[in-house]
Amino acid sequence: MVKIKRILVSQPKPKAEKSPYFDLESKYGVKIDFKPFIHVEPVLAKEFRQQKVSILDHTAVVFTARTAIDHFFRLCEEMRLKIPETMKYFCVSQSVANYLQTYIQYRKRKVFFSATGKIEDLMVSVNKHLDEKFLVAVSDVHDINSGAAESDKEDIISLMEKANATFTKAVMYKTVSTDFTQEADFNYDMFVFFSPSGIVSLYKNFPDFQQGEICIGCLGSTTAKVAKEAGLTVNVEAPTPEAPSMPAALDLFLKEMNKKK
Repeated sequence: MVKIKRILVSQPKPKAEKSPYFDLESKYGVKIDFKPFIHVEPVLAKEFRQQKVSILDHTAVVFTARTAIDHFFRLCEEMRLKIPETMKYFCVSQSVANYLQTYIQYRKRKVFFSATGKIEDLMVSVNKHLDEKFLVAVSDVHDINSGAAESDKEDIISLMEKANATFTKAVMYKTVSTDFTQEADFNYDMFVFFSPSGIVSLYKNFPDFQQGEICIGCLGSTTAKVAKEAGLTVNVEAPTPEAPSMPAALDLFLKEMNKKK
């Protein structure tokens, strides 16, 4: 296996000065570039109306990502909708729930979230409120690893259906492949993906992609499953008990690679 010198992490570069990814660069002498394979574009109010979804007909909203929150309130503003104080919010994690404070006055009695960050655990709260009319804010590709929880057993739509909840799926933003085909310097020893959409984008950009000795890292078993179905060998998977995050998994992998020198 080739020595790992350059890694492409398919996420935006961390804004904080300190990041475990930067620590990995110093520790192992690798170069990590941050280039999202996908990016988000808004669904405009005109497009949203074509879905014939009435936001105000619902009494609760389900969010699996901060991005969904941004686009929900953006659309409400564009369509001049006043969200009632009685609206309830169900969020995949506490961090997503806290982000609501950007737009609303946070009240515990109307904000619910999964303590574990898993969508399955969010359904515990949903099941206690099945009398609500839920609006589920999603992208046009609503895989749950696109910036949401690290749970990947089933997506939110499947779980809402199984719970027999009254809900409407509302597409509020689009997940679009980033175009890398014009980049001259796209030579990496490892790609790290965080959603199935990233794998789709890889082959959209490079239809004839051959893995060869390139290593592949995947966050979430759904992402890994899609990668394997595409014929890729997955070298690093997270989360695991030993490595609950992708930086931790990369740390273990690079440490093992150094032993083989």
